[in-house]
Amino acid sequence: MKSRRLSIGQRVTLAIPYLWIAAFFLAPMLLIAKISLSNSVLARPPYEPRFLPSDTLGDIWAKIQTLTFANYRALVGDSLYFDAYVSSLLIAGVSTLATLLVAYPFALAMARSPRKWRPFLIGMAAAPFWTSFLIRVYAWIALLRDEGLINNALMALGLIPAPLEMFATTGAVVVGIVYSYLPFMLLPIYAALEGQDASLREAAEDLGASPWQVFLRITLPLSRDGVIAGALLVFIPAVGEFVIPELLGGSDTLMIGRTLWNDFFANHDWPAASAAAIALVSILLAPLLLWERARLREEERRG
Repeated sequence: MKSRRLSIGQRVTLAIPYLWIAAFFLAPMLLIAKISLSNSVLARPPYEPRFLPSDTLGDIWAKIQTLTFANYRALVGDSLYFDAYVSSLLIAGVSTLATLLVAYPFALAMARSPRKWRPFLIGMAAAPFWTSFLIRVYAWIALLRDEGLINNALMALGLIPAPLEMFATTGAVVVGIVYSYLPFMLLPIYAALEGQDASLREAAEDLGASPWQVFLRITLPLSRDGVIAGALLVFIPAVGEFVIPELLGGSDTLMIGRTLWNDFFANHDWPAASAAAIALVSILLAPLLLWERARLREEERRG
């Protein structure tokens, strides 16, 4: 079968997303990778580049042969980076799970609501984006601190004798991430649930399935793509989050975003921070590539 050639307009339309990725992801990452191979010096900028625009191909090849990747080896030998990576992954994982548990019932209720109400509910789900991200995080400071609204309300009701230590803790960071990234989990799950065929649930009920069985065998499996999309939209930015741990976390809340900020702006060690950033991207890309490979294999097997 002869394939139809794409028109110029179609080719331009398809090229725009790739150009966007190249300009705003690949180009900055290449710059960071270049800095990660440099040497840290007391200057402006605080690194000595190994590769210069004036280098010829011979110069570049000669420098490639002498690369030592010292900044990457330092990541392995420094326990601070290892602890920051592990802590970031754990906090992001717990936050993603908590966000899923909160978002799924709301998404299910939205998808099962009357159709005329759904646009309003979607607008309410996106309502947090109407205000500044920083203002929303600062609001949680007023809620969680010792003299904040939550502690004052609990003490006024006689439920606690003294203020609970909620602010400047890892739990506060998790709460801030769940609140801030909830729409990113809610909307993909809603889209997956809203597009399901209601006749499948009706057929299962006619065959004697209980509501819980219908949910486990029909609703939940068919919403898997939405759950995965929402989990990725929450987990990936949560791993490198800086603002929420900085404002809501304590001094013992270790996350790679704060570590990178310290290396870039406090220690002025740009090569080490760049190497840590490249390592973080590699850690996040590896499971995504494995998942995509498994998905393609499953599609081939089914086809």
